[in-house]
Formats: sequence, C-alpha cells, structure tokens
Amino acid sequence: MRAAYRAACRIAAPAAMLLHPSPTWAHVLTDAEKAAPSFGWSFDAWVAVLLFVSTAAYASGYLRLLRRGSRRSRSRRTWHAGAFATGTLALIFALCSPLDRLSAALFSAHMVQHETMMLIAAPLLVLGRPLGVWIWSLPRAGRRWVGRSVLAPTFARVWRRITSPLAGWMLHAAALWGWHAPALFEAALAQPWIHTLQHTSFMLSALVFWWTVFGEGVSRRSGGHAMLSVFTTMVHTSALGALIALAPGLWYPSYVEPTSALGFDPLLDQQAGGLIMWVPGAAAYLIGGLTIGMRWLRGYEPPRARAESAAALSGESAQ
Repeated sequence: MRAAYRAACRIAAPAAMLLHPSPTWAHVLTDAEKAAPSFGWSFDAWVAVLLFVSTAAYASGYLRLLRRGSRRSRSRRTWHAGAFATGTLALIFALCSPLDRLSAALFSAHMVQHETMMLIAAPLLVLGRPLGVWIWSLPRAGRRWVGRSVLAPTFARVWRRITSPLAGWMLHAAALWGWHAPALFEAALAQPWIHTLQHTSFMLSALVFWWTVFGEGVSRRSGGHAMLSVFTTMVHTSALGALIALAPGLWYPSYVEPTSALGFDPLLDQQAGGLIMWVPGAAAYLIGGLTIGMRWLRGYEPPRARAESAAALSGESAQ
C-alpha cells in the first residue's frame, strides 16, 4: 500500500490538478460589456464548489498525515500546506477577483492573469504535493483503489512519457506560442469554450512543466536538466513578450473597443502586456532557475570527494 501511495504521488500529481477550477472557466465580454465594461468579483458557483472541495480534501488529508510520522516530516508537510494554500489564493486572485473581468477588456490584465496562473499558482500547487494529501482524505478502500489505478502499467508508462523533461518543455512552449498567435487568441476572445480551452492548456502545461522541475520524485541529480529547461523557457518566453511589446501594430484588434472604452490606448496596452510577459515573467523563471541551482549545488559532491568518502567508509567497516 505504501509503495502504491508513493507511486501515486510521483505519477499523477499534475493530473489531479484537474480538480482545480482554474482552467475551466474564462470570462468573455458581451457586446454591451465591450462598450461599457463593468468589473467586480466573479464567483461562479462551480468555481466556488471545486475550490471548496479541493481545499477541504487537502485539509482533511493534511490533518490525518499530521498525526503520523516524525516532527521533521510534520514540518515538511506544513511547508507543503503553505505552498498549496498560497497557490490556491493565487488562483482565486486570477479567476474570481476583478482581474478576471478586467482581463477581457485589457490585454495587459489578461497577461497578468495568465502569468499568475502559470508562474505563481502552478509551481506553488506542485510544491504543495496535493495528490498524496488528497489520497489520505479518502477512506482506506479509496486509497487502495487509487494506488492500484496509478500502478497500472499502461497508465504509468504513458504518464512517465508525458511528464518527461523534454515533453514538459515542449508542451509548455507549444501552449504559449500557439495561443498567442493572433488567430487563436482572437478566437479565444470571441468564444467562451475556446477561451476555456486556452486556459486549460495554459494551466495544465504549466503544471506539467513545473512538475518536471519541482515535482516529487525529481532528484537533485536531475538539477542540470531542470536548470536548462527553466532558463531556455525564460529565453523563449522573453522573446515572445518582446515580439508583442515591440510590434508596430495591433495583434489583437478585439481589444480595441473595450480598451478604448476605459480610456486607454490599445497599442500601449498591448505593449504593456508584452512587457509583463517579457520582464516580470523572465524574472520568475530566473528565480526558479536559481532556486534549482542552489539545491543542485548543495547536493553536489565532486568525484574525488565521493572516492575519499567511500575509502573512509570502507576503512571504518574493515576496523
């Protein structure tokens, strides 16, 4: 049972994020709202229900786990709970606060929303290790069923391929570059279901990407690959942000009417959105890369030091 639990944590944590409502709802302005935008908190019933269910399940599992293990393990789980709570608050800010409605009227606000989801909420949710905690919110029979399901060879093999570093990098890059193509972005602004699909791909690709970097089971020995993944992502997302910020004309004309109704220049708004992706976005990836680098260096032992340690241990065992 314990092996099945550990396998569940390693294999399916990003998939379990589907319980979060983040990618499922997206606000699209009607014609009347474009002419006279109004903003406020947008608590959709399903968003509230799913946020409550995921948070309640996490709290239940966390309290069960808190009664088990050593003081060190309890301290680590408390840190995970803090990361999960902060990530959930970031989702609430992105999807329920006035930012959600404002993102349909201002491209720059839309970029803040996307960056909050992908660069704040996603890594924090991964660091929160929610799947293992959710599993412990279930009765024993439910935990066993989940363990058997994720240990199925076909599922495990497919999931390992999807969550490989290269696959995570490519999925994240494809979602970012593909959806910012003018035709697809305009379609997302016009159709709620396409907007939902956009948010889904953004969030899930970000979860997979950060899972390959910070996920449970990612060893310090893979720090070099993780650093390469993060820094190259920083480069190509900065390039995309620069293209948007420095474009001489509008990429997304659907923003002209609502942006003008708010008294802003649409081209300046587009440039601000590109700068948000370019500078703060790059800074977030840089912080992530430096964090990985410090963790990697702390766990690094030169070959000579390893040989000396092995010799010392063999000498002690001989005595």
